Amino acid sequence: MLQSRALVIALILLLSTTLPEVHSKSIFERDRRDWLVIPDAIAAYIYETVNKMSPRVGQFLVDAAQTPAVVVTRNFLIRETTKLSILAEQLMEKIKNLWYTRVLGY
Repeated sequence: MLQSRALVIALILLLSTTLPEVHSKSIFERDRRDWLVIPDAIAAYIYETVNKMSPRVGQFLVDAAQTPAVVVTRNFLIRETTKLSILAEQLMEKIKNLWYTRVLGY
């Protein structure tokens, strides 16, 4: 029962990742627009832990994370969160400019 719960949790976390991309990203990289970096890092940690205990289950998780449906969904989420991040950055620039011009009078 405990093993199946661990497998389900690991699968849920790995659904948003592919392994080569996890190791190429830094959680603390500055000016990062990809909001999925932290879940990717968590998924990589879980994969490494599961893979140490059972390489067969680890391989199953890798195969599940690289199915076309998961990859397409992940790419869609990355694309949409990047758009939201750009809009948030533009909004912050407008607020900053408004603050400097209207409030502070620069």
